[in-house]
Amino acid sequence: MARPVPLPTPTSAPFWDGLRRHEVWIQFSPSLDAYVFYPRVLAPGTLADDLQWRQISGAGTLVSFAVAQRPVAPQFADAVPHLLGVVQWDEGPRLATELVDVDAAQLRVGMAVSPVFAEHPEADITLLHYTAAR
Repeated sequence: MARPVPLPTPTSAPFWDGLRRHEVWIQFSPSLDAYVFYPRVLAPGTLADDLQWRQISGAGTLVSFAVAQRPVAPQFADAVPHLLGVVQWDEGPRLATELVDVDAAQLRVGMAVSPVFAEHPEADITLLHYTAAR
């Protein structure tokens, strides 16, 4: 059974196109003077039509994590323990993601993390995972 993958939309396409190039692109709102994520049409709070796509480093901090000892869905049966995390990018917004290439016992809230670009050619998509910063 194949794992589910996100379906890019016209609004989110620049994010997915960036990941394909191994770059992280998110929106910036001048009216908020802040980066925003998830991709959207109008700035949150102000509803301004001023969102701009900007490249960010992708580096961040682990702010929450869970170690799933049972599959979160049947498609993930081979991924137990499944390491799930919330990363706060250095630029501000947070992203729910999968943690890879790290031992569950090493995970700590506040640890620095780095992006890992996971290619899925069968679905023509690149996913953004994270690992401990080296």
